Amino acid sequence: MRLGLEVVDADGWPGLTLAAVAGRAGVAVPSLYKHVAGLPGLRLDVARACVEQLTAALVAGRGEATGARALRAMAGATRGFALAHPGRYLATQGGWARDPEADEVRRAGAATVQLLLEAVSQMRVPVDRRIDAVRSVRAAVHGFAVLELDGGFGMPEDVEASFAYLVDHLVAGLER
Repeated sequence: MRLGLEVVDADGWPGLTLAAVAGRAGVAVPSLYKHVAGLPGLRLDVARACVEQLTAALVAGRGEATGARALRAMAGATRGFALAHPGRYLATQGGWARDPEADEVRRAGAATVQLLLEAVSQMRVPVDRRIDAVRSVRAAVHGFAVLELDGGFGMPEDVEASFAYLVDHLVAGLER
């Protein structure tokens, strides 16, 4: 697992291959099969670990805050995690969502979503709109983070101010 995370940190989520892990371990690829269920198993194990790390970052960022303050903190923690660990962040969004073998990753992802759902619920978002609210927050923050990672904000204006503007408007919209 540690070597898989190192590969993701160095080469990004797409760079996670058995050959890359074997190279870091100084072993031949076939020796990895004693430890992982091939590339699909390795990718699921690493994705689960990355999702758990993202969830931990949200919990730490939120602290004791609730409602809108918690949502703001978790939006910032998500972006911070993405910027600090781009490969790991992209692993949390990986193509595992529809994989029938990805139950553990989906359970880990559900914990992340639950944190956002709690904050949205504390903001008195109507019950029938809470999933919409969580999806909106996730989409907006993810889009911002990915654009930032890809160098999509080349204008001289302050990116921090733009992120604050995004989060302020998300929160204001949800509080209405």
